[in-house]
Amino acid sequence: MPTPVRAASFLDKGGTGKTTSVAHLGVALSEQGHEVLLIDLAGKQGDLAKHLGKWEDVKAEIEADDDWPNISTVFDDTWDKIVDKLGDSAVDELIIETDEGPDLIPAHPGLDSLDAELGNIDDAEDRYSRLDKFLTEHIDSRGYDVVLVDLPGLTNNVSYNGLWAVDGVIAPVEMGPFESEQAVALRNDLEKFQERFPTDVRLAMVLPNKIDSRTKLAEKYLEAFSEEYPDEIAPEPVPLSQDVRNAAERGQTAFALEDPSTTASRAREAFLTDAEELVNRLGGSA
Repeated sequence: MPTPVRAASFLDKGGTGKTTSVAHLGVALSEQGHEVLLIDLAGKQGDLAKHLGKWEDVKAEIEADDDWPNISTVFDDTWDKIVDKLGDSAVDELIIETDEGPDLIPAHPGLDSLDAELGNIDDAEDRYSRLDKFLTEHIDSRGYDVVLVDLPGLTNNVSYNGLWAVDGVIAPVEMGPFESEQAVALRNDLEKFQERFPTDVRLAMVLPNKIDSRTKLAEKYLEAFSEEYPDEIAPEPVPLSQDVRNAAERGQTAFALEDPSTTASRAREAFLTDAEELVNRLGGSA
């Protein structure tokens, strides 16, 4: 069975649209016939589950103390023993179905202490390769075509696990000078990461989002990004859309809107185009 394409949404900055991008790219890929798994490592707040209308279910399990095993568990030294005891059901417990196509492994409060726990592991390869080991041993054989990981908006041991595990990085950016600096820093960090560790992760897609085409400044920055990242820039920027924001607050993506606005329709088309290109860039089946 072919192994799934793996990508992570990451930029060392919060509020750039990483979770929104993962949710919409995941649904877009599902719309195109791919089997998709989304993994939320971005923090205990569970934004990806909220975006896909599953947070109340996840929250109820957490409050009822019926949330073991969970995503933080797979990084633990005892994970192999858990699998030995529970078998495939250990992984089944992690995965929930969403109403928009992709499956989801949601975030968990255990992620709060995970960075420090990983920092206590002396061997760097063991510290950073635990997510990759989990995906290779327990996810690759489950028939997914694409695995998308939402990483924290900062560089830490959790995000390094994500970078180690994936083939490429999606960098959602808004149009501004600071985001440009962050994207440059990300590309440099990935090159250093490749030099230090046995990984081929690369910057696969710079994804401009929340673009207000009515402003000349946004167009100026978009042109600058295209010149700086001619091979990495997404084919379609994602427009700013209040409809997309409103949908997220209701636990939906733009694909679930019955009567989308013009900007939401354009956002859907952009994500469909960019999702197809992402798979092509990472060597998957279109």
